[in-house]
Amino acid sequence: MTREFSGLSAVVTGGGSGIGLAAARLLADRGASVACLDLDPAGVPADLLGLRCDVTDAVSVTEAVATAADRLGGLDILVNNAGTGAQGTIEANPDDEWHRVLDVNVLGVVRVSRAALPHLRASSAAAIVNTCSIVATTGLPNRALYSATKGAVQALTLAMAADHVDEGIRVNCVNPGTVDTPWVRRLLDSADDPAGELAALRARQPIRRLVSAAEVAAAIAYLASPLAAATTGTVLAVDGGMHGLRLPPAGPGPGRRDG
Repeated sequence: MTREFSGLSAVVTGGGSGIGLAAARLLADRGASVACLDLDPAGVPADLLGLRCDVTDAVSVTEAVATAADRLGGLDILVNNAGTGAQGTIEANPDDEWHRVLDVNVLGVVRVSRAALPHLRASSAAAIVNTCSIVATTGLPNRALYSATKGAVQALTLAMAADHVDEGIRVNCVNPGTVDTPWVRRLLDSADDPAGELAALRARQPIRRLVSAAEVAAAIAYLASPLAAATTGTVLAVDGGMHGLRLPPAGPGPGRRDG
């Protein structure tokens, strides 16, 4: 495994589990010093710095980022991964739910990035990677609110990349498909037919399975890496082919393929 992050420091929000923890673990394995910011950092391994942070609270964000930069000796990489989900059409979620999810998924990126920028400007390898979603570019049913927030994150990523390119700060985002995370598993467990729902999630991705957190982490590590110094303003899909491929459904029959 390469050690291209040796001597660099990274902050990962939502780093207590799922994609965030997988990304933090991979960055550390490749040499970075890593702080995981999370509402509940209890699951952060001892070799990583776990800090409590509420991305909807500006004071909490400012204090957590400052502590991380102090403890790690600076800040070179920010992974904005903290987020929350929502289901339903535009009729399903009341205004306060729209405000709550937008506050986490969009303004959370703004608050953490704003707190990190003074530290990133001092780095010669500064990079921000935002965790977005395939729903930013592909319409899925019953995801109106979530899609709106992730569309905003993708647009914000490109705007940030333009704003900070002259400062030497690269900004990119990764767009996962449906990822096998604790959050997705909780959604499945609450469904009337968990096995059927899981089969449907697998079937809608051309690779016919869920994306793994490790696969998304690998994409995050690439975008954050000094080896990708010419990559900014890029949207990297890790979606099992959902965005670009149109394949016949799995199963027997003319024009179909084996599942």
